[in-house]
Amino acid sequence: MGRQVLILCGDFMEDYEVMVPFQALQAFGVSVDSVCPGKKAGEACTTAVHERLPHEQTYRESRGHNFTLNATFDDIEASKYDGLVIPGGRAPEYLSMNESVLKLVCKFSESGKPIASICHGQLILAAADVLRGKKCTAYPAVKPVAVAAGAQWVEPESMAACVIDGNLITGATYMGHPEFIRLFVQALGGTITGSDKNILFLCGDYMEDYEVIVPFQSLEALGCKVDAICPSKKPGETCPTAIHDFEGQQTYSEKPGHQFTLNASFEDALASYSSYHGLVIPGGRAPEYLALHDAILGLVNQFMKDKKPVASICHGQQILAAAGVLKGKKCTAYPAVKLNVVLGGGEWMEPEPIDRCFTDGNLVTGAAWPGHPEFISHLMALLGIKVTF
Repeated sequence: MGRQVLILCGDFMEDYEVMVPFQALQAFGVSVDSVCPGKKAGEACTTAVHERLPHEQTYRESRGHNFTLNATFDDIEASKYDGLVIPGGRAPEYLSMNESVLKLVCKFSESGKPIASICHGQLILAAADVLRGKKCTAYPAVKPVAVAAGAQWVEPESMAACVIDGNLITGATYMGHPEFIRLFVQALGGTITGSDKNILFLCGDYMEDYEVIVPFQSLEALGCKVDAICPSKKPGETCPTAIHDFEGQQTYSEKPGHQFTLNASFEDALASYSSYHGLVIPGGRAPEYLALHDAILGLVNQFMKDKKPVASICHGQQILAAAGVLKGKKCTAYPAVKLNVVLGGGEWMEPEPIDRCFTDGNLVTGAAWPGHPEFISHLMALLGIKVTF
């Protein structure tokens, strides 16, 4: 039986903390509605990029993607949903003062349905008086409020910490998304099989922010081991990302995104190629220069020659074209990449709508990040990973 969950949104919620669970859960077969008080389906919430740099005492903020709501707050009935997700960021500060929001949260709590709240989202739980006697973690600055609300505070040993107590799942920050999402899926009655896979991500500076983090954390949530590499960079080093959004201009806009931390060495990954079951290539601007790197082209060729799953999205197909692996293959991409695909011998598949994805043999291609749910589910199918409820 399918599951349906609700995500409680607001302006300046943290960018990752809404989109990663929103798209990951859809990829896993869950129906997800996103709502915001005072807004209707089709309207957008502004998001915030929150990031703490090593030399700073707290996080900094910049503008994130625009997140489009797909349901209307005033129309929802809590009884039809199986669970609730509350992102963090700054939105919970004002949502915690909204009586309709607090009543909604109380309905989920009283019914015993799973509630997953992350970072500053626990401000809403405190205001709704559902933390009393519950073990709870959050972003450290939320501790005084959580304790005052009667929670049994659990100090986050890292910013990836998660805690579960009955129907309540709490997380410290988006760094803990893999466990946070996996615990929520399990609380919904989900079972994950076939996820004992090693996946390689081909990263570069100014890859698109969503196009790396959403599939990366989704696959980790499933239980896959995921390695992220970049030529000339070591594990622990970062790649800056780019936020590419659709804001009414003739092409996408760009804003600075999060810093993405690599966790594997490029050279080591090449040496241990045989241990990987699949390859993911994010889009953004990175593929323009990665397509000039002979070792990368050789790696892509090897994956395709061995018929291991390869999933590439948006501008990532510039690398596929440069590697000469598109000949005779059905392929979509961001529309501006059509020239690369056609000149590379691919059979161009028009991305209408922009979330369309296609699979041809071992190759999955997507047009842009709105298509992540289908993109990830296609890759899961090739890898033999299933989520059942």
